Amino acid sequence: MDTVESLGYLKGLIDGLEIDENSKDGKIFKAILEVLDNIVDDIDDLAEEVEDLEEELDDLEDDVCDLEDCVYDDDDDDDWDEDDEEYEEYEVECPACGTAFDVDEDTLLGGTVECPSCGETLEFQFEAEEDDVDEIDDED
Repeated sequence: MDTVESLGYLKGLIDGLEIDENSKDGKIFKAILEVLDNIVDDIDDLAEEVEDLEEELDDLEDDVCDLEDCVYDDDDDDDWDEDDEEYEEYEVECPACGTAFDVDEDTLLGGTVECPSCGETLEFQFEAEEDDVDEIDDED
């Protein structure tokens, strides 16, 4: 039996006992029933608000998923591809410590990079033909 049914049963029980509402006991029972009735109404209101919040939360979750789809588009045309020349990387060896590490083309075009192992600044000079990097010389 839920709360509403229990309250209805209690009201019926008190009515069945034919307690005089003007007596001391009757006034107490009447006040208790009013408080319980208010509590049931409050619980119903809270349940409706929770249901509304759940719907809003579901809508927000759908919106976030839509945003994630837009921001983190899984379309293969936009993904980084190791074979894509725009993102080509070159292996560089530090002349100071001998550590080999990868450097992307944008970094090479910038002219300098710091060795991740020893911190030595490496400078690059290159000759370009038709926007391609043909030679990469390592200088101290």
